[in-house]
Amino acid sequence: MKTDQLITLLAQDTRRPVKLGMALAGAVAAGAALAAVAFFLMIGFRPDIAHAIETVRFVFKFIVTLSLLAAATSLMGPALRPGSTPGARRWLLALAPTLLVAATIVELFVTPSDLWLGKLLGRNALHCLTMIPGLSLFPGVFLFLAMRQGAPENPGLAGALAGLVSASIAATLYASNCFDDSPLFVVTWYPLATLIVVTAGYFAGRRYLRW
Repeated sequence: MKTDQLITLLAQDTRRPVKLGMALAGAVAAGAALAAVAFFLMIGFRPDIAHAIETVRFVFKFIVTLSLLAAATSLMGPALRPGSTPGARRWLLALAPTLLVAATIVELFVTPSDLWLGKLLGRNALHCLTMIPGLSLFPGVFLFLAMRQGAPENPGLAGALAGLVSASIAATLYASNCFDDSPLFVVTWYPLATLIVVTAGYFAGRRYLRW
């Protein structure tokens, strides 16, 4: 396309500019709300949540998932704007894994070694690997619709970030149902379920977020 043709097309484009930040925030909110509705229709809170919320291990799961959600969400805007870089914010992604690894080390010290395998395997591994990706579909759809208003230089990375945000929302919901509160379980199965969603988001981004 010649320069004068490009200028003409730009001049003819009378669409109002999209406020990308607001679109992403709306997508996260709408996706989380729909995922919550699906969560309560399918499984809901664990029966002993009133007691569980008084325990450190249970509350810690939400510290991990919500810190990951905040970090991933903060990186989405720069990922969709050409020439924009996240800067030091990218290091926020290390917070949740660092907290989880530290908690796992503490768990290994305070738990007898003959109980490690049982706590790692837990009772809900398969449930975790299906519910988190399943619930991630709802925020994922909304996020991809909003992200198409942007212009990511790396569509795969943008899609992976959308997957990370979606998985964080799903993991936060699922954690309120999961009976396995040990960091040994969380450090094994939650990241694996998240990796499934992030990988799907990467390939979806390469296909649907190109411009």
